[in-house]
Amino acid sequence: MLGFCWVSGWLVLMLGFWSPVSGRNMVIQRDAQFDMTYDDVVTSDNQTIYSYNHTVSRNKTEGVRVSVELLSESAASPVLFVVRQKQAVLSFQVPLILRGLYQRKYQYTQVGRTLCQPPTKAVAETQFFFVDVSTLSSAGIQFQLRVSRVDSFTLQTDKKFSFNATPSQPQFFKYVFPDGVDTVIVKVNSQKNFPCSVMSIQDILCPVFDLDNNVAFIGMYQTMTTRAAITVQRKDFPSNSFYVVVVVKTEDEACGGPLRFYPLLPDELLDPGNRSKTLDVIVSPAINSEVYVMGMLFCLGIFLSFYLLTFLMACVENKRMNRKREGLLNPDASPAETGKAVSPYEYGSFADNGSTLSSEAITDSLASTDGNYGYIDRSLESVTRSRHESLSSVEEDDYDTLADIDSDKNIVRTKKFLCVSDLARKDKRILSKKYQIYFWNIATIAVFYALPVIQLVITYQTVVNVTGNQDICYYNFLCAHPLGALSSFNNILSNLGYVLLGLLFLLIVLQRDILHNRALERHDTHALECGIPKHFGLYYAMGTALMMEGLLSACYHVCPNYTNFQFDTSFMYMIAGLCMLKLYQKRHPDINASAYSAYACLAAVIFFSVLGVVFGKGNTVFWIVFSVIHILATMLLSTQLYYMGRWRLDSGIVRRILNVIYTDCIRQCSGPMYIDRMVLLVMGNIVNWSLAAYGLIKRPNDFASYLLAIGICNLLLYFAFYIIMKLRSGERIKCLALVCILFTAVVWGFALFFFFQGLSTWQKTPAESREHNRECILLSFFDDHDIWHFLSSIAMFGSFLVLLTMDDDLDAVQRDKIYVF
Repeated sequence: MLGFCWVSGWLVLMLGFWSPVSGRNMVIQRDAQFDMTYDDVVTSDNQTIYSYNHTVSRNKTEGVRVSVELLSESAASPVLFVVRQKQAVLSFQVPLILRGLYQRKYQYTQVGRTLCQPPTKAVAETQFFFVDVSTLSSAGIQFQLRVSRVDSFTLQTDKKFSFNATPSQPQFFKYVFPDGVDTVIVKVNSQKNFPCSVMSIQDILCPVFDLDNNVAFIGMYQTMTTRAAITVQRKDFPSNSFYVVVVVKTEDEACGGPLRFYPLLPDELLDPGNRSKTLDVIVSPAINSEVYVMGMLFCLGIFLSFYLLTFLMACVENKRMNRKREGLLNPDASPAETGKAVSPYEYGSFADNGSTLSSEAITDSLASTDGNYGYIDRSLESVTRSRHESLSSVEEDDYDTLADIDSDKNIVRTKKFLCVSDLARKDKRILSKKYQIYFWNIATIAVFYALPVIQLVITYQTVVNVTGNQDICYYNFLCAHPLGALSSFNNILSNLGYVLLGLLFLLIVLQRDILHNRALERHDTHALECGIPKHFGLYYAMGTALMMEGLLSACYHVCPNYTNFQFDTSFMYMIAGLCMLKLYQKRHPDINASAYSAYACLAAVIFFSVLGVVFGKGNTVFWIVFSVIHILATMLLSTQLYYMGRWRLDSGIVRRILNVIYTDCIRQCSGPMYIDRMVLLVMGNIVNWSLAAYGLIKRPNDFASYLLAIGICNLLLYFAFYIIMKLRSGERIKCLALVCILFTAVVWGFALFFFFQGLSTWQKTPAESREHNRECILLSFFDDHDIWHFLSSIAMFGSFLVLLTMDDDLDAVQRDKIYVF
């Protein structure tokens, strides 16, 4: 009885409190209709509740949108709107205050929100929802309310839908996966770059995060100017459906727009201006598993065909060499009977260079040759005996025990015309050990470099998948095919060519190395005393670098951005440097740089690359310092090459320079002693000084690519000089090498064309980068950058083959007849 009295008293008290007679507050509830506009006034003394009902179907989704406009100006307090649904509550105030950077605040008096439809298990169910309107302002605030149905709330496959959005009037739509479709790509486009927008993919949950300050809370999202694209997989959404949310941001800085001024006062409200944007959305099915399989088979087929071609060429060459050996071993067969004169040294890239000439004849012929080029007459017995000694007992200064003038480096290396024999005086065992260090060092570098890289990119991909922030990685989103946890599997798969062709090059080099060692074991004097000295350590390092370029490029494309771009370029610097070293080593085997100094220089290059990416953008001081270092390094290297290493950088360098200028330029005007070398170095200095000036003036944002361009330009210049000097010296290029040169040049041309298509760029904001995105162009799986990967890997492999085979014509020429240039 006591409890009943207490409840009755509480009810009476509440009725008195809400009674209009009391003067405290009044609640007005109205039955409202869809698509009707209600003009009303709200104060702190009255609260209005608009009651709506609508039928919710299990098989049909119908959107409901609430639109509010504040008609009163300079209201003292905002109007609070609370939408109460069956399983969700949505609240917002008008005027709506949205914050930008530096706590800038923007006021919106028109707000439109789409309601989240609660799920239902019944075939059809009538649901009620209420819109509560209240304020704390004592003065009346006039507002306008309209609740309408959104007939096109569910997006249809391959059908474009256009709509408008503002920061205070976001839009979202529902998409349901049709039967047989497991992956779709959602594309949002606009004709205007600004205002900046955000496209988000969210699960079918309430509430929907559709404001600038909360759209990044769940799901996947991208900022956009004119286009955005997100690939969505059915497995990520248990309900087999998702929301496509489009929000216009309050400011444009995230999309690369201009920076707004700071507010004069901390609480000053800024006018947002007209930030309405018209957008189109279309959802299309993505590729199926068959396309994935075709893409992988195509990639494997291209590069395995090089293995097949190499195997066939090796078989043909081996068969040809067997026929030559049979003809040479038959004493009754004359050259006329065999059809042509046969040289035992005309062998191709993959065959042994057997010789049946006697060692005595070779020794006699070598002893009778002119010795003006410093050719050293050594008996076969001493050479053979030295090669059977233990490698561990060899020191690099062993060759300095020669007599008098033959051991004087300064006299030998300053001759006007040098031959390879002058610069191939060290014991082969010493040089073999020296150049093998290149391979072991790069293998060690690769292991210690790749492991943290792999760990880092796995972390990047995990962050992208967990946070849903697709602005972290700069993909070509219109052709980014996910596989498992990888967001762009096609960009990773296309790097397979670097690995497979690098391995193939290593196998080719290994075969040549084995054949050469067999020739040495047979005491073949032509392998000892003819042709360019064969050292394979740098070739092994080049093949390893090509494989690592593929691995690290794949790691970079797991999540490409400016912080890990060095993964994609580090071994490109290595490849360019090793190729230049190999070109120089061909004619200068004794004086080529050691592996330690070479890799130290390449490490310095990578160090500057990192500094340039982090600090180089628009930093005048950095560009001045780098340009000065670039020019000084070019001058020092030019001096090193011109004087063949016979100069010293010490306190007397200035005095010696002035002395040379006085004697060669003032006292008597004499031309350079080494004209060919001078031409190369002058051209090299012109190119490098021009590149330094370009960098200082233009200051490109992509410093890593600029630095790589310097290396490639120098490599191409030296390679062209080598080819020209080779032909000028009366040497010839064999058919295989010529085919490789022409094939490689053509492939490089096509590769660079696709490279400069620029499907994305981390030099800009993610939204601006997506403006360059384009559809797949090959098998609906690969884009332009994938084709660049295919062609550049083939071109690099061809370039390596050119270096390997271009001097095969000299294998039967004595080294004192091969000129140094």
